[in-house]
Amino acid sequence: MPLKPSSESSRPAEPVILPRAAHGLSRSRIDPNTLQVLYRLRRAGHLAYLVGGGVRDLLLGRTPKDFDVGTDATPQQVKKLFRNCFLVGRRFRLAHVRFGADEVVEVATFRRQATADDLPEDPSDHRLLAENVFGTPREDAFRRDFTINALFYDIATFSIIDHVGGLADLEARRLRVIGDPLVRFTEDPVRMLRALEFAARLDFTLDEATREGIYTRAPLIAEAAPARIREELLELFRHAVAGKVLRQAQATGLLEPLLAGFEGDDATFALLDRIDARTRGGAPPGEGLVLAALFLSRFLRQCPPTADLPIGQVLELANLELDLHCGYFRISHGTRHQARELLVGCYRLGRGRGHRGERRFLQHPATPLALELFDLWHQTPDGHRQLVETWRSTLHQPAKPGVPQAPAEAPAAPQKRRRRGRRRRPRGAARPDA
Repeated sequence: MPLKPSSESSRPAEPVILPRAAHGLSRSRIDPNTLQVLYRLRRAGHLAYLVGGGVRDLLLGRTPKDFDVGTDATPQQVKKLFRNCFLVGRRFRLAHVRFGADEVVEVATFRRQATADDLPEDPSDHRLLAENVFGTPREDAFRRDFTINALFYDIATFSIIDHVGGLADLEARRLRVIGDPLVRFTEDPVRMLRALEFAARLDFTLDEATREGIYTRAPLIAEAAPARIREELLELFRHAVAGKVLRQAQATGLLEPLLAGFEGDDATFALLDRIDARTRGGAPPGEGLVLAALFLSRFLRQCPPTADLPIGQVLELANLELDLHCGYFRISHGTRHQARELLVGCYRLGRGRGHRGERRFLQHPATPLALELFDLWHQTPDGHRQLVETWRSTLHQPAKPGVPQAPAEAPAAPQKRRRRGRRRRPRGAARPDA
């Protein structure tokens, strides 16, 4: 029997409603196109709420990444109101109201938890229908993940509506799951990683029940779809909280099932912190750099620069480090190749100057980024800062004519393949089988 959310008896009897005079959320900070959608829905006689993270961020004085709208209008009714509306999603039907080429206001109909009477006889249709049972705003609030993400701003009264205790959690800077964490994490194990991410991004603490729920349900994260996990991991780096979240994942037992084969040592976490600082400075990393940073510590233990191994062996070790992760998450060969070049580049940089192949290495397009990763790795009290500066000055120094360069590795000459085919018949000659 599938687990169900906590019973209605455990929920607050009445919502908390903050009138306009009691809160600081101003319409001037809401995107004008989102306001247009809210007003038109309201004029058509529908409920129209600003919902989710946008309300949370505005109440915290932060700039929302985007704005979402909740309404009692069905997706088809929304489409009739907006000529620039497109319905998307099959499992979870949504209305996207588009403005220009880039901006989309997402409009979702309030939903409720499906009951046995709502579901069809065919079990294969359960998942599709269960996500599209429309309900009231209160029922919709209790379907959401965390209390701070379930606050509503009513465009009709300019009031904040709180059905789940989210306002109190905002005040206490506390992240709390709606309902029983054991049940909610079983429904969707990715919520555990999202809980750590939100706590890190907002500098909130996890409430005790949420933290204990992650301890208990951590192994379930291995059952989540790899594509979702991959995207959530990249979100950590986009929001510059990768180091902080992965430390918490290790502390709560989530890291091992989340990233099989990844070893969270102090050097790696410190490197991730420095990459997060780089992101906050306006230089978010690509996925190739992310992969190289995750596995650099273990890679350098496998082939320390002092060992002076053949480059072919170093390439093989780099591939071995990346294969399990890239195979599981179906990462493209191009991204895997970039990560491998960065790992091998750090090995070459660590050996120092004067080795065979240096000239080609300096001209390689991946070398500047490899040097940046090498620099981040050595930003420690015992890091080889002088070696970093030597390479930096060498890389930025134009080649001088007449100055001998380090010998380059001779590229393997490509072997020409002879094309085999039938000899062309002279024009007018008869076919052999004619």
